[in-house]
Amino acid sequence: MKILAVGAHPDDVEFGCAPILIQEVRNGHEARILVTSKGEAASAGTPEERAQEARDAARVIGAAIQFLELGGDCHVENNTANAMTFAREIRRFKPDVILAPHLGENQHPDHSAVGKIVRDAARLARFGGLRDLEDLPPHPITSLYFYTITQVFVDPPELVVDVSPAREAWEAAIQCHKSQMKTRNYLDLVMSRARTLGAAIGVEYAVGLWLNDPIRVASLGDLPLSSRYF
Repeated sequence: MKILAVGAHPDDVEFGCAPILIQEVRNGHEARILVTSKGEAASAGTPEERAQEARDAARVIGAAIQFLELGGDCHVENNTANAMTFAREIRRFKPDVILAPHLGENQHPDHSAVGKIVRDAARLARFGGLRDLEDLPPHPITSLYFYTITQVFVDPPELVVDVSPAREAWEAAIQCHKSQMKTRNYLDLVMSRARTLGAAIGVEYAVGLWLNDPIRVASLGDLPLSSRYF
């Protein structure tokens, strides 16, 4: 399985879904992180510093990392041109699963904008008649999930992943972003929320995901445990 995790900024994936990647890499799967800016508008850390922090974190996670220019921090727009650019990357990497920022509005407009770009790009990547992408074969992904970064939404997650085995590596990946720790203790914020969600399903740490599409099964027996099992 190939997993593509997308972030609007150099720390988004680390804060939101890194332990999922860590566990999948440990299970022998391939992970790639794609970041659409270098945090150029950040109050702390230069773009060069933030890009290096992201590379360091990617090594901890065990994932490749790529930066994709979509206008820069605070200038990412959900439009057809950006969706086409991203669809091209989907066709190149051919992921089975994509993790993207939640579509809900939150503390940074880039997050929801990138989530919407990825959602649209995942559709465009599979259309065989697009001249803009005719030099690369179409690629249909299997699943698209959305993760949150530091915000909490009213709707509960639709999929909850036990990430307890990845806690130490997850903390190490977050701590790579030293420039961002100057303004807020993000490590404590992220881990405390993961502990709370984990307690709700009877594990130490958990990460929530939201579905883009309903999950298809042939039998109810194919479904794993519900969180209500606990």
